[in-house]
This record gives sequence, C-alpha cells and structure tokens, in this order.
Amino acid sequence: MDTEAVQTERDRSSASHDGTEEGSRSARSSRRLPGLPEVSWGRAGLLGLVCAVFALLLSSFVVQPFLIPSGSMEPTLQIGDRVLVNKLAYRFGTAPERGDVVVFDGTGSFVQEPPRENPVTGLLHGAAAALGLAEPAETDFVKRVVGVGGDRVVCCDKGGRVEVNGRAVDERYLYEGDVASSVPFDIVVPQGTLWVMGDHRSNSRDSRDHLGDPGGGMVPVDKVIGRADWIGWPLGRWAVLEPTGAFHDVRTPGDAAASDGIAASGGAHG
Repeated sequence: MDTEAVQTERDRSSASHDGTEEGSRSARSSRRLPGLPEVSWGRAGLLGLVCAVFALLLSSFVVQPFLIPSGSMEPTLQIGDRVLVNKLAYRFGTAPERGDVVVFDGTGSFVQEPPRENPVTGLLHGAAAALGLAEPAETDFVKRVVGVGGDRVVCCDKGGRVEVNGRAVDERYLYEGDVASSVPFDIVVPQGTLWVMGDHRSNSRDSRDHLGDPGGGMVPVDKVIGRADWIGWPLGRWAVLEPTGAFHDVRTPGDAAASDGIAASGGAHG
C-alpha cells in the first residue's frame, strides 16, 4: 500500500507546527472568534425557551395575536391580518359594548360540538395559533357586537338599517354594496349574552345563521376572549381599531321602554 500517497491526501491543516495533530475542523470551527463572546448553544437554547414561554404567557393573559382566516369582517379586517386581542379589556368589571370587535369561543353558540383532533397536534396548533403563526381554532370567531343584554335588535327599518332599541344604526363600517341584512329578524338579547355580526354581511356566518340553534345565536359574555384593539401585521396595515360612533344615539333598554311608554301614554290622552 502506498503510505506516502495516503499521507499527502490528509488535511494539511490537521497538523500543528510542532508535528502534533490538532482536533478536527468541526471542533476548531466552534472555537470563539477573536473579539466575540463564546457561543454556548445550551444557553442560547435556554434563552429561546424562556422567550417562547414568556410569549405564550403574554398571549394567554394579556395580548394575543389572532390571524384573520376569512373575509367576514371586511373591510375592517382583511384575510391574513394579525389583530392584537386585548385580554384585559373585560377583566376588571367592564363588559363588551355595542360596536366592539371581539374574539370569542363559539362553543355552544356557533359550534355545538367541537371537532375532535389528535391531542398532540391540537397542543402544537394551539401554541402556534396563540402566537399568531397559525389559523385560530375552528371554535374561535371574530365579529362586531351589535346588541348587548336587554337590547332589542331589529332588521330592517324602512331605510334598510338595523335598529337597536328603536334607534336606526348608521353602520358605515359595512362592506361596500352590502345591505344591513338580507335576513329579517326581531330579537331581544338575553342578559349576559351578545348579538354579533360580521361587517361583510353577505359573507359572514354570524348570530343570524344560528337563530334556530340552541342559544339562538347569542354569544355568552363569558365566552369572549378579548377585544381586538390593533392590527399588528402586516406592517402596511398597522392601525388602531378606533371605537365606532354608530351606536352613540342608542338608548339603554330601560330608557327606551320608558320613552316608548310616555309616547304611548301621551298619544292615548291626545
């Protein structure tokens, strides 16, 4: 066997100046470069894990990114938008108000039986969805609150508008060309629940579509995950979701009933 040929094929850099063989090239490549701190993959992995846990905790209790999967809230929210859901909005005694854009768990209202899934796959998907990296669970929805507990919501008046407690609502946020609703309804929202609708009324499955289901399409307040306050991504879509003034003239149910009673009494005596 030609030992000299074998020797010449070796990596010349593998031998030191004093004739001793150095470590492998992979070992040398991991050494610290001059002027740079030593890389510790263990520490880097631990730091990444801590950051991931912190992000999940933040998403679970404070602000959660939510990927918009459909066009039901256009033009306010577009497919692919990541909205930031304020989970503290209703934590301290406040409740959802008319006009709020909310994310909620539709189990028992919009979805009677949650789909079955592999536990491991469900856990991974839930973590990705919590970080806004995947579509939300099939039981999570985003809609606009149109009626709160005690409200009477009617559609439509002679002008084709939704009425809440006898006052017509000028819904300027609706998708261009849409009517307030192609399905007539006249409902009273039970206490502790919400009547919700999408802004793209002709492309939204909302409370109207579940009138015949258990719960009558009403969403329990305790199923609300939070209020969508910001569009965080893409950067060109960054915006604060300002409160709408559409419901400013809507009276509370008690005031509306009292006013109607006075008007009826005055008419009887007139």
